[in-house]
Amino acid sequence: MSSDAFALVREEDGILHVVLNRQERLNALHSAAHFQLATIFDRFEASPALRVAIITGAGPRAFCAGNDLRVQAAGGAMERPPSGFGGLTLRHDRRKPVIAAVNGFALGGGCEMVLAADLAIAAENARFALPETLRGLVPLAGVHLLARRVGLKDALGLLLTGRQIAAAEALRIGLVNEVVPEGQAVAAATEWARLIVQASPAATAACLAMVRESLAIPDTATAMAAPSAALEQLRASADFVEGPLAFAERRPPRWTA
Repeated sequence: MSSDAFALVREEDGILHVVLNRQERLNALHSAAHFQLATIFDRFEASPALRVAIITGAGPRAFCAGNDLRVQAAGGAMERPPSGFGGLTLRHDRRKPVIAAVNGFALGGGCEMVLAADLAIAAENARFALPETLRGLVPLAGVHLLARRVGLKDALGLLLTGRQIAAAEALRIGLVNEVVPEGQAVAAATEWARLIVQASPAATAACLAMVRESLAIPDTATAMAAPSAALEQLRASADFVEGPLAFAERRPPRWTA
Protein backbone atom coordinates (compact mmCIF):
# COMPACT_ATOMS: atom_id res chain seq x y z
CA MET A 1 0.00 0.00 0.00
CA SER A 2 1.54 3.29 -1.11
CA SER A 3 1.33 6.37 1.07
CA ASP A 4 0.53 9.99 0.43
CA ALA A 5 0.97 12.24 3.46
CA PHE A 6 -2.62 11.90 4.60
CA ALA A 7 -3.92 8.82 2.79
CA LEU A 8 -2.88 5.27 2.04
CA VAL A 9 -3.75 3.85 -1.38
CA ARG A 10 -3.70 0.34 -2.77
CA GLU A 11 -4.88 -1.15 -6.07
CA GLU A 12 -6.14 -4.72 -6.28
CA ASP A 13 -8.20 -6.49 -8.97
CA GLY A 14 -9.69 -3.28 -10.34
CA ILE A 15 -10.46 -1.88 -6.88
CA LEU A 16 -8.81 1.24 -5.44
CA HIS A 17 -8.56 1.18 -1.64
CA VAL A 18 -8.20 4.64 -0.05
CA VAL A 19 -7.52 4.90 3.69
CA LEU A 20 -7.69 8.29 5.42
CA ASN A 21 -4.58 8.32 7.56
CA ARG A 22 -4.80 10.99 10.27
CA GLN A 23 -5.61 8.81 13.26
CA GLU A 24 -4.29 11.37 15.73
CA ARG A 25 -7.11 13.71 14.56
CA LEU A 26 -9.77 11.00 14.12
CA ASN A 27 -9.04 11.25 10.38
CA ALA A 28 -10.34 14.83 10.29
CA LEU A 29 -9.24 16.62 7.12
CA HIS A 30 -7.50 19.91 6.48
CA SER A 31 -6.71 21.74 3.25
CA ALA A 32 -3.66 19.68 2.25
CA ALA A 33 -5.57 16.42 2.80
CA HIS A 34 -8.47 17.62 0.65
CA PHE A 35 -6.18 18.39 -2.26
CA GLN A 36 -4.32 15.09 -1.96
CA LEU A 37 -7.59 13.17 -1.98
CA ALA A 38 -8.78 15.17 -4.98
CA THR A 39 -5.67 14.06 -6.86
CA ILE A 40 -6.24 10.44 -5.82
CA PHE A 41 -9.82 10.48 -7.13
CA ASP A 42 -8.75 12.27 -10.32
CA ARG A 43 -6.31 9.42 -10.99
CA PHE A 44 -8.99 6.87 -10.15
CA GLU A 45 -11.41 8.32 -12.69
CA ALA A 46 -8.70 8.47 -15.36
CA SER A 47 -7.34 4.93 -14.87
CA PRO A 48 -8.76 2.29 -17.23
CA ALA A 49 -7.55 -0.42 -14.83
CA LEU A 50 -9.64 0.77 -11.87
CA ARG A 51 -13.39 0.13 -11.68
CA VAL A 52 -14.51 1.00 -8.16
CA ALA A 53 -13.04 2.77 -5.12
CA ILE A 54 -13.44 1.99 -1.42
CA ILE A 55 -12.74 4.77 1.07
CA THR A 56 -12.34 4.17 4.81
CA GLY A 57 -10.54 5.60 7.82
CA ALA A 58 -7.43 4.28 9.50
CA GLY A 59 -7.98 2.74 12.92
CA PRO A 60 -11.18 1.62 14.65
CA ARG A 61 -12.23 4.98 16.12
CA ALA A 62 -13.22 7.03 13.09
CA PHE A 63 -14.00 7.01 9.40
CA CYS A 64 -13.60 10.78 9.31
CA ALA A 65 -14.45 13.30 12.05
CA GLY A 66 -15.01 16.02 9.48
CA ASN A 67 -13.19 19.31 9.18
CA ASP A 68 -10.06 19.70 11.32
CA LEU A 69 -11.39 22.52 13.52
CA ARG A 70 -8.10 22.86 15.38
CA VAL A 71 -6.36 23.82 12.15
CA GLN A 72 -9.21 26.22 11.35
CA ALA A 73 -9.13 27.77 14.84
CA ALA A 74 -5.39 28.31 14.53
CA GLY A 75 -5.90 30.24 11.29
CA GLY A 76 -4.75 27.47 9.00
CA ALA A 77 -5.59 27.41 5.29
CA MET A 78 -9.18 26.35 4.56
CA GLU A 79 -9.04 26.07 0.76
CA ARG A 80 -10.67 23.06 -0.84
CA PRO A 81 -10.52 21.66 -4.38
CA PRO A 82 -13.46 22.11 -6.77
CA SER A 83 -14.36 18.45 -6.12
CA GLY A 84 -15.28 19.31 -2.52
CA PHE A 85 -14.67 17.80 0.90
CA GLY A 86 -12.22 14.94 0.62
CA GLY A 87 -12.10 15.52 -3.13
CA LEU A 88 -15.48 13.78 -3.33
CA THR A 89 -18.59 15.69 -2.19
CA LEU A 90 -18.81 17.97 -5.26
CA ARG A 91 -17.61 15.39 -7.78
CA HIS A 92 -20.96 15.18 -9.58
CA ASP A 93 -19.80 13.70 -12.89
CA ARG A 94 -18.17 10.47 -11.67
CA ARG A 95 -18.32 7.51 -14.05
CA LYS A 96 -17.09 4.99 -11.45
CA PRO A 97 -18.70 3.95 -8.14
CA VAL A 98 -17.28 4.85 -4.74
CA ILE A 99 -18.08 2.80 -1.62
CA ALA A 100 -17.68 4.19 1.91
CA ALA A 101 -16.61 1.63 4.53
CA VAL A 102 -17.45 3.31 7.83
CA ASN A 103 -15.73 2.44 11.07
CA GLY A 104 -16.40 4.65 14.10
CA PHE A 105 -17.30 8.31 13.73
CA ALA A 106 -18.47 9.83 10.44
CA LEU A 107 -19.12 13.41 11.47
CA GLY A 108 -19.70 16.62 9.54
CA GLY A 109 -17.72 16.42 6.32
CA GLY A 110 -17.06 12.75 7.04
CA CYS A 111 -20.79 12.11 6.98
CA GLU A 112 -21.03 14.17 3.79
CA MET A 113 -18.45 11.88 2.18
CA VAL A 114 -20.67 8.93 3.09
CA LEU A 115 -23.62 10.74 1.50
CA ALA A 116 -21.58 11.44 -1.64
CA ALA A 117 -20.52 7.79 -1.98
CA ASP A 118 -22.70 5.53 -4.10
CA LEU A 119 -22.81 2.74 -1.51
CA ALA A 120 -21.99 2.71 2.21
CA ILE A 121 -21.18 -0.16 4.55
CA ALA A 122 -21.20 0.53 8.29
CA ALA A 123 -19.54 -1.39 11.09
CA GLU A 124 -21.67 -1.79 14.20
CA ASN A 125 -19.57 0.84 15.99
CA ALA A 126 -20.23 3.48 13.30
CA ARG A 127 -21.76 6.79 14.37
CA PHE A 128 -23.10 9.43 12.00
CA ALA A 129 -23.88 13.12 12.53
CA LEU A 130 -23.97 16.52 10.87
CA PRO A 131 -23.32 18.69 13.96
CA GLU A 132 -22.60 21.96 12.14
CA THR A 133 -25.61 23.88 13.50
CA LEU A 134 -24.32 23.26 17.03
CA ARG A 135 -21.20 25.23 16.04
CA GLY A 136 -22.93 28.04 14.18
CA LEU A 137 -22.26 26.46 10.80
CA VAL A 138 -24.18 24.70 8.00
CA PRO A 139 -23.16 21.43 6.29
CA LEU A 140 -22.96 22.80 2.76
CA ALA A 141 -23.08 19.45 0.99
CA GLY A 142 -25.27 17.81 3.63
CA VAL A 143 -28.20 20.19 3.21
CA HIS A 144 -28.39 19.21 -0.46
CA LEU A 145 -27.53 15.52 -0.25
CA LEU A 146 -29.22 14.27 2.91
CA ALA A 147 -32.87 14.73 1.96
CA ARG A 148 -32.17 13.14 -1.42
CA ARG A 149 -30.73 10.10 0.34
CA VAL A 150 -32.99 9.53 3.34
CA GLY A 151 -36.14 11.66 2.89
CA LEU A 152 -37.11 15.07 4.24
CA LYS A 153 -38.22 14.26 7.79
CA ASP A 154 -35.23 12.09 8.64
CA ALA A 155 -32.90 14.62 7.01
CA LEU A 156 -34.27 17.57 8.98
CA GLY A 157 -34.20 15.50 12.15
CA LEU A 158 -30.44 15.18 11.72
CA LEU A 159 -29.68 18.61 10.26
CA LEU A 160 -31.60 20.68 12.84
CA THR A 161 -30.44 18.81 15.93
CA GLY A 162 -26.91 17.75 15.02
CA ARG A 163 -27.54 14.51 16.89
CA GLN A 164 -25.55 11.34 16.37
CA ILE A 165 -27.18 8.15 15.14
CA ALA A 166 -25.91 4.59 15.37
CA ALA A 167 -25.36 2.20 12.49
CA ALA A 168 -28.73 0.47 12.97
CA GLU A 169 -30.64 3.76 12.57
CA ALA A 170 -28.47 4.72 9.60
CA LEU A 171 -29.54 1.46 7.96
CA ARG A 172 -33.21 2.04 8.80
CA ILE A 173 -33.32 5.48 7.16
CA GLY A 174 -31.31 4.39 4.13
CA LEU A 175 -28.06 6.20 4.86
CA VAL A 176 -26.10 2.93 4.53
CA ASN A 177 -26.64 -0.29 2.58
CA GLU A 178 -25.45 -2.81 5.17
CA VAL A 179 -24.32 -3.09 8.79
CA VAL A 180 -21.60 -5.60 9.64
CA PRO A 181 -19.66 -6.55 12.78
CA GLU A 182 -16.98 -4.16 13.98
CA GLY A 183 -13.81 -4.53 11.95
CA GLN A 184 -15.58 -6.02 8.92
CA ALA A 185 -16.65 -2.92 7.00
CA VAL A 186 -13.79 -2.97 4.49
CA ALA A 187 -14.17 -6.71 3.86
CA ALA A 188 -17.90 -6.28 3.23
CA ALA A 189 -17.31 -3.27 0.99
CA THR A 190 -14.78 -5.32 -0.97
CA GLU A 191 -17.41 -8.00 -1.62
CA TRP A 192 -19.75 -5.33 -3.02
CA ALA A 193 -16.87 -3.96 -5.12
CA ARG A 194 -16.09 -7.39 -6.57
CA LEU A 195 -19.68 -7.70 -7.75
CA ILE A 196 -19.45 -4.30 -9.44
CA VAL A 197 -16.17 -5.24 -11.17
CA GLN A 198 -17.98 -8.14 -12.89
CA ALA A 199 -20.37 -5.73 -14.62
CA SER A 200 -19.79 -3.76 -17.80
CA PRO A 201 -17.82 -0.52 -17.23
CA ALA A 202 -19.96 1.22 -19.83
CA ALA A 203 -23.21 0.05 -18.24
CA THR A 204 -21.98 1.01 -14.77
CA ALA A 205 -21.12 4.52 -15.96
CA ALA A 206 -24.50 4.77 -17.72
CA CYS A 207 -26.38 3.77 -14.58
CA LEU A 208 -24.63 6.42 -12.50
CA ALA A 209 -25.26 9.11 -15.09
CA MET A 210 -28.89 8.14 -15.74
CA VAL A 211 -29.73 8.17 -12.05
CA ARG A 212 -28.37 11.73 -11.87
CA GLU A 213 -30.38 12.67 -14.95
CA SER A 214 -33.54 11.17 -13.47
CA LEU A 215 -33.16 12.92 -10.11
CA ALA A 216 -33.10 16.26 -11.92
CA ILE A 217 -36.62 15.60 -13.32
CA PRO A 218 -39.33 15.42 -10.61
CA ASP A 219 -41.96 13.59 -12.66
CA THR A 220 -41.15 9.90 -13.22
CA ALA A 221 -42.96 9.61 -16.56
CA THR A 222 -41.17 12.68 -17.89
CA ALA A 223 -37.84 11.36 -16.65
CA MET A 224 -38.36 8.01 -18.36
CA ALA A 225 -39.32 9.68 -21.64
CA ALA A 226 -36.46 12.17 -21.62
CA PRO A 227 -33.52 11.60 -23.98
CA SER A 228 -30.39 10.35 -22.25
CA ALA A 229 -26.90 11.07 -23.49
CA ALA A 230 -25.60 8.40 -21.13
CA LEU A 231 -27.89 5.78 -22.66
CA GLU A 232 -26.83 6.73 -26.16
CA GLN A 233 -23.17 6.38 -25.16
CA LEU A 234 -23.87 2.92 -23.78
CA ARG A 235 -25.68 1.85 -26.96
CA ALA A 236 -22.68 2.99 -29.01
CA SER A 237 -20.22 1.03 -26.86
CA ALA A 238 -18.69 -2.38 -27.56
CA ASP A 239 -20.03 -3.58 -24.22
CA PHE A 240 -23.60 -3.13 -25.48
CA VAL A 241 -22.90 -5.83 -28.10
CA GLU A 242 -20.60 -7.99 -26.00
CA GLY A 243 -22.98 -8.56 -23.08
CA PRO A 244 -25.81 -10.26 -25.03
CA LEU A 245 -23.28 -12.06 -27.27
CA ALA A 246 -21.46 -13.56 -24.28
CA PHE A 247 -24.79 -14.67 -22.81
CA ALA A 248 -25.80 -16.34 -26.07
CA GLU A 249 -22.41 -18.06 -26.36
CA ARG A 250 -22.50 -19.14 -22.70
CA ARG A 251 -19.17 -17.57 -21.78
CA PRO A 252 -17.98 -14.77 -19.51
CA PRO A 253 -18.15 -11.34 -21.17
CA ARG A 254 -14.97 -9.61 -22.29
CA TRP A 255 -15.61 -5.99 -21.46
CA THR A 256 -13.67 -3.38 -23.42
CA ALA A 257 -15.38 -0.08 -22.60
